[in-house]
Amino acid sequence: HDPGATIARLALAAILFPHGAQHALGWFGGHGFAATHAWMTGTLGFPPVFAALAIVVELASPLALLVGLASRPAALGLVGLMLGAMSTHRADGFFMNWFGAMPAGHEGFEYHLLVLALCGVVLAKGGGALSLDGRLVRRVG
Repeated sequence: HDPGATIARLALAAILFPHGAQHALGWFGGHGFAATHAWMTGTLGFPPVFAALAIVVELASPLALLVGLASRPAALGLVGLMLGAMSTHRADGFFMNWFGAMPAGHEGFEYHLLVLALCGVVLAKGGGALSLDGRLVRRVG
């Protein structure tokens, strides 16, 4: 019933769903699955299977977190996603491109660290209050 875990879980869902929907579905001005996959494999050099997995995780994990179903596995998937994303932003340094000083698409990795911290809360505490995980545990236990 931890409200902190609930806040972390819902924050992850709210922040990452739009980004996943951009990459997977082309919503919110995104390019959709095929174009994102081509960019990840061509520009970033990710192996095709890992690029596809990243796009699926980026869409499915926030949805799972929203309802609190498989919260820990969803957060773990986002940890992998963020570590992969950090590898592409490492050369841009720590800070995000707050003032537009870097070219488009170049951001530091501070955002990724915040997402990792929220994932850490969910990994440590579970889905928290109002999660399907908690409801299932109470019902089975």
